[in-house]
Amino acid sequence: MKAIRAAHPDAHIVLLTTKPYVGMGQATGWFDEVWSDGRPSWSDLPAVWRLLRRLRAARFDRVYDLQTQSRTVRYFQLLWPNRPAWSGNAPGAVFHYGGAERDRLHIQDSQRNQLTIAGIADVGPPDISWLNGQDGKFDLSAPYALLAPGGAPHRPAKRWPADRFGALAARLLGRGITPAVLGHGAEEQALADVILAAAPGAVSLVGKTSLGDIASLARGAALAVGNDTGPMHVVIAAGCPGVVLFSRDSNPALSAPRPIRPDQPVEILREPDLADLAVDPVWAAAETIRSR
Repeated sequence: MKAIRAAHPDAHIVLLTTKPYVGMGQATGWFDEVWSDGRPSWSDLPAVWRLLRRLRAARFDRVYDLQTQSRTVRYFQLLWPNRPAWSGNAPGAVFHYGGAERDRLHIQDSQRNQLTIAGIADVGPPDISWLNGQDGKFDLSAPYALLAPGGAPHRPAKRWPADRFGALAARLLGRGITPAVLGHGAEEQALADVILAAAPGAVSLVGKTSLGDIASLARGAALAVGNDTGPMHVVIAAGCPGVVLFSRDSNPALSAPRPIRPDQPVEILREPDLADLAVDPVWAAAETIRSR
């Protein structure tokens, strides 16, 4: 999105998103407007009609569809006959990018190719320098490490067992590094409880952090270890060294978080069943990161 703003410095740019992300969109400074009605239920026909009417009334010259899902393809179809120049995978789009090649690429490479087709060749790594939390909110003394043991409730196979995180936390404490556990909700608090029982010097931040807080904490952390989940993607995008754990449920070749600079060490470990991943290889990866 930063590259889109740089390519259209004088354009009036609107971000179409949903309510939880309005504040983030505004904080970037890249958008003139942020709309929060981007995902009405298809069963709510009045809401769908309101969105389509709003899109038509805006008379956009160009749309960059960075989600490229069936929903946004349908928006393109429903805007007939006066469709804007569209960048995305919708059949008939002026700047069409889709097919098997797109599906084989990492999401960052795919979006870079998509923007190149639309005439934007200068696309850098993710930039979340604008994403910040509240100064002094947490009393964490360096060195500390962030642990992200949670994940989507409906995809438990993406989680490394909490007792392994606990054993890892105990080793970090033995090195003088304070583990700080990230997460939200009762289920992830239960994971934190397991970790703190194994490593009583660890700290639970479950339910206490915004995404901005996580980014700020990441910038001061010695390292982070976590599952393939949202907080870890934020942590790595903030520049923190990290170890990210993958199972067969997701493919790091398509979606692993990448370093934002050459000197940022990021280790990706994949085990088909994370229950089979022992503590030693994760600890070895963490030690490798610490030695760089």
